[in-house]
Amino acid sequence: MTKTVSLVLGSGGARGLTHIGVIHWLLENDFEIRSISGCSAGALIGGIYAAGKLDPFVEWVTAIDKVSMAKLLDISWQSSGLFKGDRIINTLVDLIGDTRIEDLAIPFTAVAANVKEEKEVWLNSGPLFDAIRASISLPLFFTPFNIDGVELIDGGVLNPVPIAPTFGDKTDLTLAVNLGGDIITLSDNVEITPSHARGSIQQKVSHYIDKLQDSVIGSININFDAFDIANQAFDAMQSTIARQKLAAYPPDKIIEIPQNICGTFEFDRAEEMIQYGYDAANKAFRES
Repeated sequence: MTKTVSLVLGSGGARGLTHIGVIHWLLENDFEIRSISGCSAGALIGGIYAAGKLDPFVEWVTAIDKVSMAKLLDISWQSSGLFKGDRIINTLVDLIGDTRIEDLAIPFTAVAANVKEEKEVWLNSGPLFDAIRASISLPLFFTPFNIDGVELIDGGVLNPVPIAPTFGDKTDLTLAVNLGGDIITLSDNVEITPSHARGSIQQKVSHYIDKLQDSVIGSININFDAFDIANQAFDAMQSTIARQKLAAYPPDKIIEIPQNICGTFEFDRAEEMIQYGYDAANKAFRES
């Protein structure tokens, strides 16, 4: 018998790729996703799924490598953030197609943060990728995104696992995926074997991204190590807030993804993370 689900997808950089595996497991096991609330990476994956374009995104992200990812980063030359984020959003619009949130087949809410007024902002109408861009605005990394005159940043600053937008849903189950789970040691980790090797698709993706590259980004050597301390602090903050939110408003089921399973910018590990999310969903439901 099919069960309906309100899906809450948390923030956490490249760990958000585990959301794809969770979605795959749900669909393969007779769950119907009726609504999605997402923050940061959760907004990205959730929005793309709600648009019906998860498969082409998976093909793209599993083919990308570190060099190609670096080519998608456009220097902002502003003090509010190192990168503008326009190039990666435009690439996704070209790949996925643009749409408005109110036209999606599944109700969708992206959560961002208005830091000046110290409140979270629920984006459930307007251009999908504007909402995603606002929600993924990781402090220091991406510049804030302006919607209706309001500067918005990553929703994980205030609510890394946004359950509240699903409170009015009439579904069988509210499932939250928290990307700020307990840190695991290397011995606790499982071996993750990619389902298929990269090859011709990677070459196609690299060629596609090459067309978008300009001379500026090609001449800059980006050192992500400079962001390590800030990212670790941000992850620790999100993990603490997530625990508080989940304790105050517990969903029916939680899938916990260890916060150290993947680096914030390791999107080249997509296959591993997708498989990890699939296995985590399988374990969570089999143990219930």
